[in-house]
Amino acid sequence: MTFRVEPSGGACGARIIGLDLSKAIDPAIIAEVRQAWLQHHVLAFPDQNIGDDDLERFTLAFGGFGDDPFFAPIAGREHIAAIRREADEQTPLFAENWHTDWSFQARPPSGTCLMAIDIPPTGGDTLFANQHAAWETLASERKADLADLVAVHSARLAYAPDGSYGTKDKGRSMDIRPGEAALAIQTHPLVPAHPETGRRGFFSTLGYIVGIEGMAQDAAIALLLELQAWQGDERFVYRHRWEPGMLIMWDNRSLLHKATGGYEGHRRELHRTTIAAWAG
Repeated sequence: MTFRVEPSGGACGARIIGLDLSKAIDPAIIAEVRQAWLQHHVLAFPDQNIGDDDLERFTLAFGGFGDDPFFAPIAGREHIAAIRREADEQTPLFAENWHTDWSFQARPPSGTCLMAIDIPPTGGDTLFANQHAAWETLASERKADLADLVAVHSARLAYAPDGSYGTKDKGRSMDIRPGEAALAIQTHPLVPAHPETGRRGFFSTLGYIVGIEGMAQDAAIALLLELQAWQGDERFVYRHRWEPGMLIMWDNRSLLHKATGGYEGHRRELHRTTIAAWAG
């Protein structure tokens, strides 16, 4: 089995043509796909005819399942969550701010997979921002200011009982489970080296990052606001347009991502897994 890589021509992203994900894939091919993933950061696999068993098998091939602490899984599955919005839903759009999935964990997931279940005829694009490019484009003097900073991460703004998806978030079709565990904090370098490539880049952004170790909170938030604008600059952004039958996977260690709307009156559903932290 062979495949073809078609780069997006943007800041990141590529299509993988020629693989049938409804079948088990040889480990040697998986290794080649992994190299394409590390190079392009987000891969799209169009024209797939797959189900949840296939999604799970694909996720396991790339490192196993990560932990999804605030999503309830779909019926009959332990590791698949539905990213769903009904046609008549009026709640704020889910995940519409830049973020890196579960960066507040001690060992955040390597990546995320999304499988198209119900794709609206328009809208619903996913944006990705290349954080290696965001770092490497900075002036050397600015890099020196930021290189050794340690960020404080927490899920509290989103998933605590009083967070965006907490007890006041009513009428949402997604099964989100906020809780006190979201109040915990975790530190990570602001600009770590990628564990597989060694390439440095920003990890996460304001939202899941709630402070900077050793910095006054006012100063930390001001810095994070400045960086957030830089991290999401259009030079670093790739807009992914969904197609029916498409699966995508992205590298949480090198990207930010966010959802977009524009499909009012249409239903949208994706099935989601996370890929466990890189074990080497």
